[in-house]
Amino acid sequence: MPWRRRRNRVSALEGGREEEAPPEAAAVPSALLTSPQQTEAAAERILLRGIFEIGRDSCDVVLSERALRWRPIQPQRPAGDSKYDLLCKEEFIELKDIFSVKLKRRWSVKQQRSGTLLGITLFICLKKEQNKLKNSTLDLINLSEDHCDIWFRQFKKILAGFPNRPKSLKILLNPQSHKKEATQVYYEKVEPLLKLAGIKTDVTRSTNVLAHSLHGVPHVITATLHIIMGHVQLVDVCTFSTAGKLLRFGFSAMFGFGGRTLALAEKYRWMSPNQRRDFAVVKALAKLKAEDCEISFLPFNSSDDVQARRAQGSPKSDCNDQWQMIQGQFLNVSIMAIPCLCSVAPRGLAPNTRLNNGSMALIIARNTSRPEFIKHLKRYASVKNQFNFPFVETYTVEEVKVHPRNNTGGYNPEEEEDETASENCFPWNVDGDLMEVASEVHIRLHPRLISVYGGSVEEINDSKVTSNCF
Repeated sequence: MPWRRRRNRVSALEGGREEEAPPEAAAVPSALLTSPQQTEAAAERILLRGIFEIGRDSCDVVLSERALRWRPIQPQRPAGDSKYDLLCKEEFIELKDIFSVKLKRRWSVKQQRSGTLLGITLFICLKKEQNKLKNSTLDLINLSEDHCDIWFRQFKKILAGFPNRPKSLKILLNPQSHKKEATQVYYEKVEPLLKLAGIKTDVTRSTNVLAHSLHGVPHVITATLHIIMGHVQLVDVCTFSTAGKLLRFGFSAMFGFGGRTLALAEKYRWMSPNQRRDFAVVKALAKLKAEDCEISFLPFNSSDDVQARRAQGSPKSDCNDQWQMIQGQFLNVSIMAIPCLCSVAPRGLAPNTRLNNGSMALIIARNTSRPEFIKHLKRYASVKNQFNFPFVETYTVEEVKVHPRNNTGGYNPEEEEDETASENCFPWNVDGDLMEVASEVHIRLHPRLISVYGGSVEEINDSKVTSNCF
């Protein structure tokens, strides 16, 4: 039987002191140090060493402080036989990429309790193309209960030592979502992964959900694995206020065309999200109109002393800060503290923005013809520069004040129908939520205010998009 042969191969290391490597085991023969990774491995303290079957090979497996390494065991050959002198390739995984460990057992109908032990299964987070992550497994086959128990306890101890990994999560599901498959995806894909990682979940129903993703790819497994692995990013956050009263927190906002489009879409909630969006864009373009307003902004100061002051939690403007003002007819005004990568803008609505550099992008589209404005919108879906138009202006800022100079909110009783705003209120699109305000709105940036689970697009692949993601 093949399982008996596998048992014989590991019998020499079962149940003895050999499970824990002696101090001299950390020394690796110089002939094996053929790469920088191996040189680094030689300097690590070895925690355990043993024999497991991986794939179809019996392997010498070494668990160090930062990695798990293994190399197939080759039979001894006569000295000087160069045919067998080639070294087998060493493989390894970093411990930070392991998110769960389970004992692998074989179950049968006749067994009422635990099944037959086969070994240990490690659950690993791997990087894929296009900013994606995926989960995979590595089986360490060994039939010895004592041998596997020592290794299993060591793995559990290591996994408990990652402080950023959550122990519990509160999940908010939107009961009014027209995409019912989103709930199904959670229960079929997300929840099993969270349970596998030992994360307790409390699922509640709420409509106040910010559902933005900056991964650069709408991949639910990637987002889930970022949480499981404890990948944490600091993020800048904006406050929106009017007349000294706080309205809400947020990351991005659009006034003018972006606000009117969302206000129209909210009138047709019975449509599917994609249909509602497309219909609202077409209707807003058909009734395209500029807003007469005054925009004041504080340019971004990147000097070290100013940034240090803001990093210490002082968001207030200095008396020496120089505000600038522009005024006129504007089709759209965007204020973005994050890149806002999405399906309609692969490079982001504000591609030059970062998550935590203490600045916002102020993007202004002045009044122009409808065809020219449509060309500007189409550029977001391409690799061309969407800001390379004479009517588009961009600024890097820290604070912005938008003051509409007409107090009717675009409301005209002589028009057949105005569905974009309540009377005397102007519609804003803040993180995909409709906000209606009658007067000036003050947007202020608070650097690195919150921590979110996510990774860096630069670290995930070689994409030209260099923003972070969560």
